[in-house]
Amino acid sequence: MTMPLARFTVLDLTRVRSGPTCVRQLADWGANVIKIEATDEVDTGKGLGGERDGPDFQHVHRNKRGMTLNLKSPEGLAAFRRMVARADVVVENYRPDVKTRLGVDYDSLAAINPRIVLGSISGFGQDGPYAKRPGFDQIAQGMGGLMSVTGLPGQGPVRAGIPVADLTAGLYCALGIMVALLEREVTGKGRWVHVSLLEAMVAMMDFQATRWTMKREVPKQAGNDHPTTIPTGLFRTSDGVINIAGGGQVMWDRIVKVLGIEAQAADPDIATDKLRSQNRVKVNAIIEAVTQTDTAANWVAKFNKDGVPCGPVYAMDQVFADEQVKHLGIEMTVQHPRLGALNVVRAPMQIAGVGCARNPTPERGQHTDEVLAEFGFTADEIAALRAARAV
Repeated sequence: MTMPLARFTVLDLTRVRSGPTCVRQLADWGANVIKIEATDEVDTGKGLGGERDGPDFQHVHRNKRGMTLNLKSPEGLAAFRRMVARADVVVENYRPDVKTRLGVDYDSLAAINPRIVLGSISGFGQDGPYAKRPGFDQIAQGMGGLMSVTGLPGQGPVRAGIPVADLTAGLYCALGIMVALLEREVTGKGRWVHVSLLEAMVAMMDFQATRWTMKREVPKQAGNDHPTTIPTGLFRTSDGVINIAGGGQVMWDRIVKVLGIEAQAADPDIATDKLRSQNRVKVNAIIEAVTQTDTAANWVAKFNKDGVPCGPVYAMDQVFADEQVKHLGIEMTVQHPRLGALNVVRAPMQIAGVGCARNPTPERGQHTDEVLAEFGFTADEIAALRAARAV
């Protein structure tokens, strides 16, 4: 079956995580993605995002073909520009000044192919006072406000356990590229789509950010409690902890019923949603006094039976042992010619009748000759590029 994005050719110049995450969204659904890496003598080995055979690299670069190309050589750059003429999308995450210096900026690419869509991811934006600063996920987490609301009250700033800024910048860029491709079907003209880690992080702050923009409230650390919905948080049981999410009067009434705390709930200090918000500590103490009398598994079953969102807190091995995770089949196997069967995580969206592509991450330069031939390079031209050390 033809994959949904098979008609699009993507030239991938990205490294590390944010850019590769963007391109993987397209590759997973069948886009003809060509991962372009520097030649051996140019590549220092930095910027891979983990060891090439390791979980990180093998996960993020799947469903692509790989070639080498030295964009710093005249021959290599000329070959790339020739490929741009037949491509639909180019994605890069260089610092803004680097792509201009290399000649892979939007104006240069659009002069070759007016239909080209360029996706760019930077640390802080394509212009402005911080444009030339190097970007890194944790820096964006700090500057975007995430670290100020993560962690226990009074603990001080805490980073999230995943590279949120990198991942969301990649997702937003992929979404922008798809929007540009849809528009191109009407206008015939490509676009420059650019996202920064900082913009992505601020956008992901969502209601926490708009608490400031609309009400001038500065959100604080709330630990495992939801900052605005009470009671929603982490509660101890006889053998561990559970999450309960129960904001609003209807949900509170269900919690009271499941726990059998009708007498305690009659306390006028916690009679309404607003009062429970003001007296969060008292509410949590009342709930936890009862949840500690039974196991996590039993409470999860009881709460869910009565329509109260409740779930366990898993370590990663427990995540993949969960019956619902197994049912969803989010662990996906790809067959690597050298490393064998590798289990990675599939794209989380499910499209009826279409499956996520299952091709392994390419070896370095694995498809160089094959790709160049597809772009119209003759055997002699490919040999000349190799002689010039451009590939």
